[in-house]
Amino acid sequence: MNFDKLSIKDFEDMPGMKISERSKFFKDYLRYINVDNNQQYRIIGESGCNSEMFLQGEQSEAFISFVSNDYLGFTQHPAVKASAIAGIEKYGTGAGASPLIGGFFDYHRLLERKIAAFFGREENSSVIFTTGYTANSSSLQCLLQKDDLAIVDMAVHASVHEGCILTNKKTFMHNDIESLERILQNTNGMYRTRMIIVDGVYSQDGDIAPLSQIISLAKAHDAYIMVDDAHGVGVLGKTGRGALEVTGLIKDVDFITGTFSKTFGGIGGYVVCDENNASFLKFHSRQQIFSATAGATTLGLIKAIELIDEEPIWQYRLNQNMLYFKEKLRDIGLEIGNTESAIVPLKFGDPTVTLEINSALFEQQIYANPITYPAVSKKDARIRMSLSALHTKEQLDKTLNIIEHVTKKYPSVLNRKIVH
Repeated sequence: MNFDKLSIKDFEDMPGMKISERSKFFKDYLRYINVDNNQQYRIIGESGCNSEMFLQGEQSEAFISFVSNDYLGFTQHPAVKASAIAGIEKYGTGAGASPLIGGFFDYHRLLERKIAAFFGREENSSVIFTTGYTANSSSLQCLLQKDDLAIVDMAVHASVHEGCILTNKKTFMHNDIESLERILQNTNGMYRTRMIIVDGVYSQDGDIAPLSQIISLAKAHDAYIMVDDAHGVGVLGKTGRGALEVTGLIKDVDFITGTFSKTFGGIGGYVVCDENNASFLKFHSRQQIFSATAGATTLGLIKAIELIDEEPIWQYRLNQNMLYFKEKLRDIGLEIGNTESAIVPLKFGDPTVTLEINSALFEQQIYANPITYPAVSKKDARIRMSLSALHTKEQLDKTLNIIEHVTKKYPSVLNRKIVH
């Protein structure tokens, strides 16, 4: 079989192949793309996520890294690390049980109150999860059943799609208000509950949902709305409250979900809602019942939440990096789409060209992620770069010079216009 015509998605379900046969075939595929020097995944880091990283098996010089969503650099903040270390010293390394049956400690309660207050909600209006993924998947499986309907933007995170497996689901074209309104009109009176689910900032394009229009439609059609703003919090808004703060609509959303693994520099997730829904999730979400909760490094997350307000310099530095880097990329002639966040996609379209350019950047010790099908459509391949407050101007300039040098060898990717 010609591996050039296959993608990772093709191996999800291969007719006639048992598990072991499919796995062996996939292993052959991985060997092939390694031989083709296009494998850029599961690279082993030997230093913490930062603007520079050391990678196993590579040169002794550090790579300039654009693969981390540690937007404010809080994984390396001394106060965050000190709080996490103090937590381990006091409580040990694990919680030992699920929240419902003995694994819920005072630091978990404090984190729930902190994240609720962060979004201006009452102290009992949040639920924390062990990962941001399960904050979406587990809460949605709990809230939406066979008589309900999830109406989701086609570009939402995979965790949302997994969360909708127990309910009915309709997708609308990305950020397309007419498509959303048509679904709402056509499903009126057909379901017990309808919930619109969108991202605040989308993880591949870095663009922002038209939240004002979406929330207006939700109210007009008696639908709930959930906004996952994992990539917006700490990055957007006057005080770092994310895409909802930009629109002034934080209090108009039924469910705000997000992660502690990006801006807050740790691991975990949250759902912020009203007190009744929060209580329901705490006793009915399977993750809350059957999965152990996070350990005392949670105290580092609490400090990170406080730092958003105590040290706004980090958001300022990130935003300055965002403005500078995007402007210079456009000057080079590269298509970066409608990004308004710290996610910067270099849109090349052709997957082969994308992988070749990424490999060339990697050889020059620029560490970024090639994104191809099925994460994006086959004609929308790109290199995704995530900016941090820790990136220096010297690092950004070096990266820009290398990108300009490499892409000159591919004239088709310069001054490329995409019809959205």
